[in-house]
Amino acid sequence: MPLDESFVGRVYPPTAAYEVGREKIREFAEAIGDDNPAYTDPGAARALGYPDVIAPPTFPIVITMKAAGAIIADPGLGLDYTRVVHGEQSFLYSRPVHAGDVLQVTASVESIRSAAGNDLITTRSEVTTLDGEHVVTALSTLVARGTAAAE
Repeated sequence: MPLDESFVGRVYPPTAAYEVGREKIREFAEAIGDDNPAYTDPGAARALGYPDVIAPPTFPIVITMKAAGAIIADPGLGLDYTRVVHGEQSFLYSRPVHAGDVLQVTASVESIRSAAGNDLITTRSEVTTLDGEHVVTALSTLVARGTAAAE
């Protein structure tokens, strides 16, 4: 079944606040094998002009996945997650995420299109501080294999 294109532009409620901790950043950096001292050493991060350790560029996936999950789980969309593969991911930063940030995510459906018998849905997750300061936008494209309407 094809995805419901009327979902384009739909915005979901913001997630609960997420406080970014030094240990979470360290664990993430370790998991991806990045030993940049700015991710683990507050002194190294401060020497670069940051208030505390910063997170690796892909760290926001930790908090944006839950927000995008609200879209994926919306029964009206018609997405069969058993047929989904991850197509593309990008992050557009205003500033790095750092320890001590308290962030929330507002997700929306950026686009839905069909290609080669597959449906592609792009979600947009806006990551902001609780005061509304933009930190990063995460764009994610999922491919629902073999679900597009016959052309």
